[in-house]
Amino acid sequence: MMSKKAIGILTWRDGKKFEEPRYLRQLVQTGRKLGAEVFLFSHQDIFPVNEKIRGFIPSGKGGWEGKWFSWPDIVIDRYRKYTKEYNDIRHGGLFFYANKPLAIKWIVTQLLANDEAIRRWIPQTVEYSSAKLREMLQIYPFVYIKPGNGTGGRSIMRVSKKDNGFRLVGRSKTRAKKMLSIASSTELISWMHTWVKEQRIRKGNFMIQQGLDLELLPKRTVDVRVLIQKDRYGEWGITGMGVRISERNSAISNLHGGGKAADFVEFMGKTFGTSKMRKIRKEIQQLAMLTAQTLEKHFGTLMELGLDIGVDKNGQIWLIEVNPKPGRELFKELGQDNIYEEAIRKPLQFALYLAEQNRLAELSIPTTEAVPVVAETPVAIEPIADAGEGRCEQSEEELVPPAGEEKEEKE
Repeated sequence: MMSKKAIGILTWRDGKKFEEPRYLRQLVQTGRKLGAEVFLFSHQDIFPVNEKIRGFIPSGKGGWEGKWFSWPDIVIDRYRKYTKEYNDIRHGGLFFYANKPLAIKWIVTQLLANDEAIRRWIPQTVEYSSAKLREMLQIYPFVYIKPGNGTGGRSIMRVSKKDNGFRLVGRSKTRAKKMLSIASSTELISWMHTWVKEQRIRKGNFMIQQGLDLELLPKRTVDVRVLIQKDRYGEWGITGMGVRISERNSAISNLHGGGKAADFVEFMGKTFGTSKMRKIRKEIQQLAMLTAQTLEKHFGTLMELGLDIGVDKNGQIWLIEVNPKPGRELFKELGQDNIYEEAIRKPLQFALYLAEQNRLAELSIPTTEAVPVVAETPVAIEPIADAGEGRCEQSEEELVPPAGEEKEEKE
């Protein structure tokens, strides 16, 4: 009888608090129903000498229970903060991962802009400098300035030319709104120099991106989030897509920034008509598949990607950003529970598939075709209370490191 596969979820935690706890709970619960042992862990929970992991699973009281686990068969990387500790783990060769890391957004954008099959969908993007800002504003009525290594709609500024100067609308590192008018280009350059310096993430750069007319509703920016994932056979497929609508006069449509969700077919059908909507959808699907295949060719095995795609007033589509660790709350917002549940199942199914392929490779068993390791029957995901911050039923102090390991200092 084949032993139960163990899937570790590498994520950030601060004491007993986890990032995106709701999603992580559902990953663990769904993994159990797929016949896997799934647990969370972070950089401070790894003890290589004894091959033990201090892992966490949901408790029955809405918190988190700490336990010791053996080395996982495979790890899904959901660590969304780039720290030295994270970098050491990813390059330490300790685990077999389901998903390779991508480069920063600036590098990914340049890579796709230089790809013959994809470049027509990439807005003109240049590295930030005062000279380049002046140059881009001579070409386009407005531009976006964003960090080359940013996430979550943070530190993005839209700069628009006006008759009496420039209008700036954006959000800071903390997603605080920023709106102001500037009279002259000299003042603009000075203000942006300070903004970029203050908003810089670690040693990352900033980039200037061609402004796109995505106001499909008055004063509101609209884009499309596409979730493309590997399935239990290791094949790419589009799980779902939905429209995101920004707040009035906002530079971003990100749901974290106060945006709202809308059904793709309904919204785009109303905006462009049914025939045009279908053409747009087909082109988006083509772009998503090409992007996933191209990035995987450059970076290695990927598991899922969230693509932010703009559709301008002419129906032209544009690839704005690629997110290697995407959320899926959009589908919850839309009431598309089947898609939401599928979006949670697929990473686990792919991880199980990959772990089995790795086991067969280690045994030198030839495989002529992909064999699914997960049953056909969809697994229902239990609704959970939003006990987001959670608490650990067993403290880190009680989970002392195994013999041979020094106890790590409490954070």
